[in-house]
Amino acid sequence: MSDHHIRNVIEASLLAAGKPMSISEIGELFDEDGRPDKAQIQTALDALGSEYGDRGIELRETASGWRIQIRQSYAREISRLWPERPQKYSRALLETLALIAYRQPITRAEIESVRGVAVNPNIVKTLMEREWIRVVGHRDVPGHPELLGTTRSFLDYFGLRTIDELPPLAVIKQMIDLNPQLSLPVAEAPDTDAVVVAADTGEDDGPA
Repeated sequence: MSDHHIRNVIEASLLAAGKPMSISEIGELFDEDGRPDKAQIQTALDALGSEYGDRGIELRETASGWRIQIRQSYAREISRLWPERPQKYSRALLETLALIAYRQPITRAEIESVRGVAVNPNIVKTLMEREWIRVVGHRDVPGHPELLGTTRSFLDYFGLRTIDELPPLAVIKQMIDLNPQLSLPVAEAPDTDAVVVAADTGEDDGPA
């Protein structure tokens, strides 16, 4: 099997899948008697990444595997494909998500202590329905409150391999505001700068 064929199968599968694919999942697409090994698949992925070097799409590794996505520098133009799409997430939700992401594991009481207001149950519900957060344990204090943390789906959405690649809050907000629902997700620019989440100053803390 030629390297060209392997590369084309990988490219086509990543475009068709609409989700990240691991090297093992990619390998399963090939016939068993001609299946490339992991090193060959990685070489093909590297070649694809190089081919996309100056194009509007890029190859990106996330927590769940590899995907082809729109470059962040073209996100604003691409978002105009949905001119009537309303902004879906509130500032309160973004601040809650940022606190969970950067200070996990964290309880609702700890979130409330930082933000200065009660956590609206609808916000936590929305984040869980979006599969961005989950209960990761319980704090060993009276009442055993739930500890919240982010999920692999959260990392995949923001194009991250690990939690250490978290971008600043401004990038998270930009990504959620644009949020083009494509099989070619928009990338983010990873940045390890610390994020500062201001205490609530009276903004709408209602349902997300």
